[in-house]
Amino acid sequence: MNQSVPMCAASFEETGEPASKLGMWLFLASEVMFFAGLIAAFVVLRFTHPAWPGPEGHLNKWLGTANTFILLCSSWTVVMALADFQAGRQRSGRLYLLWTIVLGSAFLVIKGFEYSAKLPHGILPSTNIFWSCYYTLTGFHGLHVLGGIIANLWLFFRAMQGRMGPSNAYKVELAGLYWHFVDIVWLFLFPMLYLL
Repeated sequence: MNQSVPMCAASFEETGEPASKLGMWLFLASEVMFFAGLIAAFVVLRFTHPAWPGPEGHLNKWLGTANTFILLCSSWTVVMALADFQAGRQRSGRLYLLWTIVLGSAFLVIKGFEYSAKLPHGILPSTNIFWSCYYTLTGFHGLHVLGGIIANLWLFFRAMQGRMGPSNAYKVELAGLYWHFVDIVWLFLFPMLYLL
């Protein structure tokens, strides 16, 4: 009976993938379920409320489009960072990680401008069901972006100390998987909130 655990571990090790990658995929699966629940609730509420979003105003499509472009660019920079660290190119890997952090931060700044344009006019989560959905979906997504920025900052500081190379570039891959997930979620939120 005790031999089943080592056999499972051995069979997983035979794939050549670190256990941390499996852990990240399991974590992302739970995140998919979390956002799928929020998006499903949004869809149900959207089609049961005829006055959508209401007379309070609409979202700025240009800011939403800019944020979409920013996140797509940040997905590219994190891929480039991984490729450079795998190839042992420390300097350019650090630069691409820094760009990922800057682009993620720019996304949050733009989202902050959007919030600051609504809140002073009394457009709050309690205004109506649309704005409740908007603040909930974008708020949780923004927290996930912040989490990704923190993870990439940690990797950047490790790289600045010379502790990121081909042998541990998989850590950038793990952060990249999370970052791509955050970007994919936005690709669902943007048309739902800004275009429909």
